[in-house]
Amino acid sequence: MKTHQIEIQKFKAAANNLHNQVVFKVDALIANRAPVDGIEPSSLLIMTEENARVLMVLLKAQIAEFDSKKPKSRHGRHG
Repeated sequence: MKTHQIEIQKFKAAANNLHNQVVFKVDALIANRAPVDGIEPSSLLIMTEENARVLMVLLKAQIAEFDSKKPKSRHGRHG
């Protein structure tokens, strides 16, 4: 497995696709990362606090879009 260090520079957009996936358009710096001996090889996703906050807003919006497309329950509250 190849491992990478992915540094998010800017989130540009987010959207849901037909496969129930959230797709982000980003500017990022990507570099190969050598696995550390004795540790499961993993890629790293790195971002600033500001970009983390943007990610949270984008995720909330995309999850709300998924939820709006789901059928409403017929067993709603009465009264």
